[in-house]
Amino acid sequence: MKVGLPCTVCCVNAVDRPSGVRLAELVAALSLATDLGLGQPQEHVLRQTVVARRLATAAGLPDDQQTAVFYVSLLAWVGCISDSHELAAWFGDDQRLRAASYEVDKSGISMLRFVLGHVGEGSGPVRRLTTIGRFLAGGPDRAARFMLSHCQTTGDIAERLGLGAQAGGALQQAFERWDGKGVPGRCAGEQIDPAIRVVQIADDVEVFHRVYGVDAASEMLRSRRGTEFDPALVDLFCARATELLDGLDEVDAWDAVITGDRDLGPELSEAELTRVLGVFADYADLKSPSWLGHSAGVAALAADAASRLGLPASEVTLVERAALVHDLGAIGVSAGVWDKPGPLSASDRERVRIHPYLTERTLARPARLAEIGALAALHHERLDGSGYPRGVRGDALSLSARLVAVADAYHALGEARPHRAALSGARPRPAGSTERRRTRCWPPPGTASATGPRSRAISPHVRPRSWSCWPAASPTRRWPSGCRCRPAR
Repeated sequence: MKVGLPCTVCCVNAVDRPSGVRLAELVAALSLATDLGLGQPQEHVLRQTVVARRLATAAGLPDDQQTAVFYVSLLAWVGCISDSHELAAWFGDDQRLRAASYEVDKSGISMLRFVLGHVGEGSGPVRRLTTIGRFLAGGPDRAARFMLSHCQTTGDIAERLGLGAQAGGALQQAFERWDGKGVPGRCAGEQIDPAIRVVQIADDVEVFHRVYGVDAASEMLRSRRGTEFDPALVDLFCARATELLDGLDEVDAWDAVITGDRDLGPELSEAELTRVLGVFADYADLKSPSWLGHSAGVAALAADAASRLGLPASEVTLVERAALVHDLGAIGVSAGVWDKPGPLSASDRERVRIHPYLTERTLARPARLAEIGALAALHHERLDGSGYPRGVRGDALSLSARLVAVADAYHALGEARPHRAALSGARPRPAGSTERRRTRCWPPPGTASATGPRSRAISPHVRPRSWSCWPAASPTRRWPSGCRCRPAR
């Protein structure tokens, strides 16, 4: 399967030779990032896909619809992060809200009670009442707008992946309901694409089965039969629930969905692989409005520096790809943390510090992606070991890892964040600043020179005030007032 994607980042020495990676494998890897955004354990979407394919086979769907079920299941909830910023503003923790939403029938009184029970969560009583009032003043269409944003983002991603014809129509119906009370409310019953009807059931079933067991999953379906879900599919599932869920707890979901599949299409070319990772980059940046374009910008800067340093073409490409996906794990941290205007709490900081690890885990398979993920996961490590998540130091950090880290830092400093304005140009050296402190975070000057005019990014005259390694790791050392030190982008 070929994908024709608008290349948003220059592909360095990309050629048409096979990359060893198929599009289906990349979509499956993207589903692991979706799990993070949904607040679900890793491989939720993959297990959901196992259930969906079993149900589609039991229902006797034709081959073309079973293929559609495969891609619709992997992509259906990929747009969940498009409204993370707004959800966090109203509900505090977007991931906790999404995880809790599986417990309710998302319509009518039950949905209203659920929403009002979570608006302003984590705030004091007065502030929460005020937030509830503001939310209600926005009218009943507010939740619908969140869902429409989700569908639009999912459709856009499917189109950029070249899957619009196979899955695009069904993905636009992700929040439709059998009773016609869904969003956008343009179809009901048999008008809803069979693929999304199957996936809707598989999604909720996976969660209920994992948390409560087979009987609870069947009971949930019966309670929503003919309202949220297709009654015929509910009856079929409940009659064969034990068979359809057999071994789901023990199954290696990746192997079941990917390795054991008979036809996942041809391998992508090297150029196509880079372009698809560009889609991943834009996807990760949706987590916060202030991030848009960040990952692509870091990739362009890092690849340019690697090329100027004379790295082999294959290494330049690896640097670019790692930079594109370096913040994929950031999806696993609530937007309420990323968009916090003030200092982060200790628990917030710990959540932030794990996001490079989540990037690596998301890209753990196949082997070609694992190589990219391993490099991407080093973008917050520092030469003196003060970085995160592993505290790698010195010579253990390759030149490629240092380039991605520097490019990420420089690009982030030039972008506004909720806790600070964008920095531009050189800044005065902080009192007491030394070369030793500078090299704690940045590679030696020889590395910096590759960026030409951009070398100011690692000049001793620039103080990256938003980074945890400035000031030193000691909690007693402080910069002058106005410095909001935090592990950040």
